[in-house]
Amino acid sequence: MPDTRMMEYAETLARLIRAKTVSRRGQTGKTEFYRFHDLLRECFPHVFAVCTYEDFGGSFLLRWQGSEEGEPILLMNHHDVVEANGAWTHPPFAGEIAGGKLWGRGTLDTKGGLWAMLQAAEELVVEGFSPARDVYFLSTCNEEQGGEGSDEISRELLKRGLRFSLVLDEGGMILYEPIGGAKGNFAMVGVGEKGCVDLKFIARSSGGHASTPGKNTPLVRIGKFMAEVEKGKLFPAKISPTVCEMFARLSTAMTGPLRFVLGHARLFEPVLVRLMPLVSGAAGAMLKTTVAFTMASGSEGTNVLPQEAWVIGNMRYSHHQGGEASIAAITALAKRYDIETVVLDPVFDSPLSDYQSEAFALVERAVETAFPGTKTTPYVMTGASDSRYLSRVCDNCLRFTPFQISEKQMESIHGIDENVDLSALAPAVDFYRYLITEAAHG
Repeated sequence: MPDTRMMEYAETLARLIRAKTVSRRGQTGKTEFYRFHDLLRECFPHVFAVCTYEDFGGSFLLRWQGSEEGEPILLMNHHDVVEANGAWTHPPFAGEIAGGKLWGRGTLDTKGGLWAMLQAAEELVVEGFSPARDVYFLSTCNEEQGGEGSDEISRELLKRGLRFSLVLDEGGMILYEPIGGAKGNFAMVGVGEKGCVDLKFIARSSGGHASTPGKNTPLVRIGKFMAEVEKGKLFPAKISPTVCEMFARLSTAMTGPLRFVLGHARLFEPVLVRLMPLVSGAAGAMLKTTVAFTMASGSEGTNVLPQEAWVIGNMRYSHHQGGEASIAAITALAKRYDIETVVLDPVFDSPLSDYQSEAFALVERAVETAFPGTKTTPYVMTGASDSRYLSRVCDNCLRFTPFQISEKQMESIHGIDENVDLSALAPAVDFYRYLITEAAHG
């Protein structure tokens, strides 16, 4: 790849990184997001010239109209980012290029993906390509705060009677050895994601002075409850057909007993549901509902017993147990400790897409074209994405960001020193070019 192409790509993406499109809870001002829309118009003028643009409160939808009838495709990445606190090696919104990398908040999550898909479309427009079927591009300004924009846009698309043959959003990336022993590069394509709901657990008492504490005060009951949840026996583990297929594909790059065990995951399911959390935390989380306790409150004085104490639990529920059953299970446990459970947000179940579908095969071919020698495997995302709402209008919602990254780069997402290799930029554009031309050819 010529250095000129790599640097041109890096400079364009750097401009997007410098825009401080941070989303926050309860945010009302959208000025920075609309400035970002204007920046996109500057960077991708030909895309905006051929596409219709619709604004949804800072989120937007572009439609590149095709010449024929047929189910369109929709490509999406959000343009809001999380806060960038802590001591960064390179300022998070400077878009600095150093050491063969572009540094900054959003390089991976997910301005990088947004840049790549629009860059691919920009090049195709300039080259004279015209799709036979419609191509839609969607980007939201509030994915990091619950996905209100995607929810709204998906409802509008449903109202218009649209159905898509493929929706591709952020998700897994290309990793070397995603599970210990699986030597080689694997494109991890999410075919679904665990459901997500926040729960508030409240313990009450008459309070009192800390000098005469009684038994089972609110904080003690909450502590016992959390310890019981952490034991991990509340939610049943199960190897789904998707995870079974993932294990089978990863096993082809392994040697020794684990190759045989993962290659016959259904046969060894009782062993694997105990073993996988020890081998890989991410793989273990795919097998069952999980709860992470993230926020808590007690009394306001060091010598005061709280009349009320609470803790927030972020639940990621499995497809085989579902949201209602998972909530019911933890509610019953909380009741044993005289703790009230409050569901803070509505449950939205997102179905699994078929890894044997033509849509998945298309993504797999795009990976083979842009990243020779890389194998593709389906998996279940443990995090949430905007695409869950698009299941209203598409049976094939896939989740994949076409960047090859290291384990350290993976950890930088929502962390410190987020960055992307400059060498990863061109293949990402090539991936989207293939996807657009092949999916929209009619």
